[in-house]
This record gives sequence, C-alpha cells and structure tokens, in this order.
Amino acid sequence: MSRAWPAALVFTTFTFATDDYVVAGVLPEIAAALRVSEAAAGQLVTAFSLAFALAAPVASVVTATWPRRRLMFWALLVFTGANGVAALATSYAALMGLRVLAALAAAAVVPAAYAIATSLAPEGRQGRYLALVMGGLTGSLVLGVPIGTWVGGAYGWQATFALGALMGLISLVAVMATLPDAPAQPAMPIRARLAPLGRAPVLAGLFGVTAIVLGSMMLMTYLAPFLRDLAGTGPAELGAVFAVAGVAGLAGGQLGGRAADRWGADRALLAGVTAFTVVMAAFVACWLLRPLPLLGLLPLLLVWAVASWWIPPPAQARLLALAGEAGPQALALNSSAVYVGVSAGGALGGLLIEGYGPGALPVGAAVAELVALLSFWWASRQSQAAGSAASERTRSGSAPVAT
Repeated sequence: MSRAWPAALVFTTFTFATDDYVVAGVLPEIAAALRVSEAAAGQLVTAFSLAFALAAPVASVVTATWPRRRLMFWALLVFTGANGVAALATSYAALMGLRVLAALAAAAVVPAAYAIATSLAPEGRQGRYLALVMGGLTGSLVLGVPIGTWVGGAYGWQATFALGALMGLISLVAVMATLPDAPAQPAMPIRARLAPLGRAPVLAGLFGVTAIVLGSMMLMTYLAPFLRDLAGTGPAELGAVFAVAGVAGLAGGQLGGRAADRWGADRALLAGVTAFTVVMAAFVACWLLRPLPLLGLLPLLLVWAVASWWIPPPAQARLLALAGEAGPQALALNSSAVYVGVSAGGALGGLLIEGYGPGALPVGAAVAELVALLSFWWASRQSQAAGSAASERTRSGSAPVAT
C-alpha cells in the first residue's frame, strides 16, 4: 500500500476549502467585473457552503456503498471542470451555478475522504489520521486563500478559479496514483444519521456551532471591503493578512483544544467567546477612527484569528458530551452545521453591508458568538435536567415498595 495516500487526501480537502473561502479574497474584483454589489458577490461563498451543507449528509448515505476510487475520480473530475468553466464565466448567474456544482462534487468527496482515512489508518491511529485529513481545511487559510488572493490580484479574478481547476486536477491525479481500493462503508439510513436532531440539547449544540462559524465568517467573507474602507488595504496586502491570520488561526485551534482539556469545554468556550467579543468591540472603535494604518490593525487581526479558531474545539467537545452515545452521528451533522454557518455568515454579512456598510460587520459577528454561548448554556441546562430526571426515575424504580 502506498504511504502517500494520506497526503493526497489532505491536499484534496485543502483544495475544496481553498475553493470555498478564496472568493473572499477577490470579492471586490468579481463584483466589479460582473456588475453586481459586493454583498451579491459574497453570496458565491454562501451558495457553495449551503450546497455543501445540504448535500454532504445525503451524499455520505447515497454513496456509502460505491467504490471509493470511482467516486473520488468522477467527483474530482466534475469539481475540476466546474472551476475551469468558472474561469470563463461572464455572468453572475452562470458563476453561481458553477459554484453550486463544485460544492456538490466536494460534498460527495469529503465524507468519503474521512471514511477512507479511518478505514485505512493503522490500528490505534484512526483519530490521528482523521485529524490529519481535516487539517487540510485549516491549512487552506494559511496557504490556499493567500495564494489564491495573490493570483487574483496579479492576474485577475478568473485566474483564481483557474488555480482551483489546477488544484482539482492535481488532487485527481494524486488520489488515483496513491489511493488503494478502500472498503466501502455500510450504508447508514438517513433517519439514523439525523436521529440526534430529536434531542433538544444536541439540536441546541448544533445551532451553537452554526452561530460560531456564522460570526467568524461574517467578517472573513467581507474582510476585503472591510479592510479596504478601514485601512485602504489592496489585494496584495490582503493576501498577506490571510496568511498571517491563518498561522494565528492554527495556533488558536491548538490552544483552544488544550484549554478544553485542561479547563473543561465550558470555561474554554467562555474564554474564546469573550476574547472574540472584545476584539469585535475594538474593531468598531477603529471604524469610528478610520482611516487607520494596516500595520496598527495587525495585532487585532491576529487576536481575532486566534479567538475564531480557539472556539470550535471546545464547542465540538461540548457537542460530543451533549450527544452521549450518539456522538458519531452528531459529529457527522457537525460538518453540515459548519457549512450552514459559513453560508449564513455570507448571507447575513451581505445584508449588513447593504443596509449599514462594512462597519456593522463586527457588531453582527459579536452578537452571533454571544448567541452561540447562550445556546450552549441552554443545552447544558437541558442536558443536566434530563440526566437528573433519568436518575430520579431509576431511583424510584429500584426503591422497595412499602407494604
């Protein structure tokens, strides 16, 4: 068995995440070229993320018994073709449709990639391999988005989608060259996969995850117009900001995970949301004092990135605790909740820009994170109440009956 297959899967998830988020880096250029508002251009991120969120759970069930290599081949071929044609698109409607097509292809591959990683990993190292493949999503912010933003700034926004097509082709070749025949997974009925949604605490936890990502992506999707109006930032500087913020985000994710282990998920979550809210308040103050030099804003941008990626690990740990034995199903739904948050962040951020301008984005982002915190608090209370009621019923049922 080739030992290069994990790298091929990492690059594949890296490619998909880059293709989703990179639109944020060239958003003003797309809006100008297609003669739509920046808020409308931001919906290209929304469409990709929402299509992925809705299709991924269904795709993981429908394609569970399909041969893995064949599935990966055709889905990556469609993804590559969609991006290649997107580079030639001359209308907003056509580009939107191609974004949805690329997202559907990605939704078919990502659940399969996670399943392959766990089935082919050495015994006792499944979690490590799964985290490695998931790392492609985070790594896209460090390398993929900055590179795509720079390419778009240097050669036009069409070159960014051409780069996506090239990355898709490389992923296709790498997967076909290295991936062995992995066993297909047993099909899980969609009813069983969605069963955790019947539990109020789990549903509230998933809503909290959605709100967390929504708050973070509300600003990230429209970071280009926000920093342009705040500090006069252009595409070249924006690519550097994405790269630096990506490195800070990787550190934030590690710190958030360690904090969840040492402090507990609830305290770590509270710390992350508090830091995020403070940074958003600082951004509001900066907006009132604009224009400001980008270099002076860099510390705030770094703290924002750290806080944004600090929050998800304790949130997922809390979600697992809320789900109990339904943890695997809850985590499967978690990926959909993440992409719903990405799409909702783009949609609501666009409404804020249209109605109030980019300066309203930090306010909306802070409100979303506070709503997430309240959602997890309510879920914990509900879970504790349910546990206490179950314990009481057990004691009542086992108590001797008086005669």
